[in-house]
Parts: sequence; C-alpha cells; structure tokens
Amino acid sequence: MTDSQHSPRFDVVSLGEAMLRLSVPIGLRLEDMRSRDVQIGGAEGNVCVALGRLGRRTGWVSRLPDDSLGQYVVRGLRADGVDISAVKRVPGERIGTYFIEYATTPRAIQVIYDRANSAAARMTVDDVDWGYLLDTRVLHLTGITAALSDNCYEIVSQAIQRARAAGVTVSFDVNYRAKLWDAEKAGAKLRPLIAEADVLFCKSADASLLFDCQGGPRELMVGLKSLTRAQAVLCTLSEQGAALLLGNEFIAQPAIPVQIVDRIGSGDAFAAGALDGWLDGDVREGLRRGVALAAIALSQHGDHTLTSRAELNAVMARQRRDVSR
Repeated sequence: MTDSQHSPRFDVVSLGEAMLRLSVPIGLRLEDMRSRDVQIGGAEGNVCVALGRLGRRTGWVSRLPDDSLGQYVVRGLRADGVDISAVKRVPGERIGTYFIEYATTPRAIQVIYDRANSAAARMTVDDVDWGYLLDTRVLHLTGITAALSDNCYEIVSQAIQRARAAGVTVSFDVNYRAKLWDAEKAGAKLRPLIAEADVLFCKSADASLLFDCQGGPRELMVGLKSLTRAQAVLCTLSEQGAALLLGNEFIAQPAIPVQIVDRIGSGDAFAAGALDGWLDGDVREGLRRGVALAAIALSQHGDHTLTSRAELNAVMARQRRDVSR
C-alpha cells in the first residue's frame, strides 16, 4: 500500500516457482516406479493456497511455460482461491519437477529435483508486474526463490527494497534447500535479505547451520533476531512444535499430536497460519493457528493444505492450552 487512501487488493502476495511433484506410494522405490501421483508443489504457492482456503485474498507471481503443464498449475492454484493474473506465460520453456520416494524408519524420504533452467528460474525483474506485487498488505518471499538463479536473487532483493519503500509488510521464510546451494553461500546471501524482513520464519536447524545461532529455542531465536529488523521471529522446532519471539517476549507452542501422512508442505502451512494471525493483528494467535494448520497439513497428502476456516477452528478447539513463556 502506497498511501493511506489506498486499500490493497490483496492480503498476501507471493512470488516464486511452482513445480510438478511426482511421487510413488509409500513402500515403493522410484527406481521401480510403475505409476506416479502428480501434485503441484512450490513453497510460495503453498502459502497462498492455505491462506486462500481460509478466505484470504492471495495473489501469486511467477513465470510458467505456455503449455498444458503450465496450464495445469494455473488451473490448480486458481481452483484453490489464488489469483494468477500476473503470472507470465512463455512458449518453449520448461516447468521444474521433483520426485519423492516416501519412506519409513530407518530410511529417509528421498527428493530428486529436476528444476534447472526452468521458466521460473529464468525470470527477470522485467517479468514482474511490480504494481501487482506490491498491491498487498503482506509480501511473502522465501530463500528458495533467491537460490534458483542470480536473476531470481535480484528479484527477491528488489522486491524487499520496493516493499519497504511502499510500506508493505515483508514476510520472509528462510526455507533452506541444500540441493540448491551450500550452507556457507546460503548464509552469506540470505543475511541481507532477512535483515529487512518484518516477519521472519526459520527452522531452528537452519538458524544454527546458516547463521550460527546456538543454544535452546529462546537463545537461538534471540541470536536470529539480532540479524533482522523483524518485529516477529518464528521458528519451527520439529516435534517440539514452534515458537515466537515478539520483541523480548518468548512464546512456545507445543505441536499437536498427528498421524503423519505427508511431511512436505507443513512448514508452508505453519507460515500461512502465522500470517493469518498477523493479518488479524495478533501474531500470538498466529502462532497457534500456524501449529494447527501444520498439523492439518501433516495429516493429508500433497503440498497444498486443503482446509477451511471451520476445520482450523475445530482443530484449535481441541488444541492443548499449555503455552509456556
């Protein structure tokens, strides 16, 4: 929003890559696959879908091939309430894909990316409709897009600078992907980006690996907060749940017990829940919503969290109240 007279078109706008996610049923190997389940994947789109399902006005900016695969993504996001009118379609280019082999203990889930030189990775600052991108209350960005290419890093950097100048809240999720860049490079390149965020999301493990933040959750998050102007820093703590550092106030929210169906996309669901609270002026409530939305995401298959406000409220009504401070 650029002035007090303007009511933003969107609650949240994001920018990033969408991919086709191809997986085999649990217990089967990719090397022996006979068929694949196809879903839409991509962190920024995941956040927009989750918020759209909660009734928020969301928009997504990207670059997709002008073919049936690109149309599959456009139709899927639009069906879940995301505006895709600023997506640039280009002929003769490719969409990124990734393959998932689910596993149970002692094996780990395997993810294989095939996203190099995708249409999104070739996006430039000239492809972005900046008026659209900034016509929002919150701009949500991630370290994944910054890692795709030098030009994508420049887009993310410019988006943060333009949002700050326009008075738009900047939400940033570190979302480190080791298969896109190594920890040393990621830490160095992400520091100037997280420094300018208003709301910062980071896994506790990533805070330690990339930014050398050490100690228990509170100490680690204090270290992370020293690197940013963010009013709110939120960390997911794996099975322990999540925590919020709001100024000097530390709040921990335990995880909700869940029978895990699919882990992928739960971090994006957490970010969506937290931003939902932020939009209502209560990031503490956002922490609770984020933990609940992550639990819902873990209980279903696919990157996208297909839910509703009624379901979120029902899960939260059963949520444990033992918040530690």
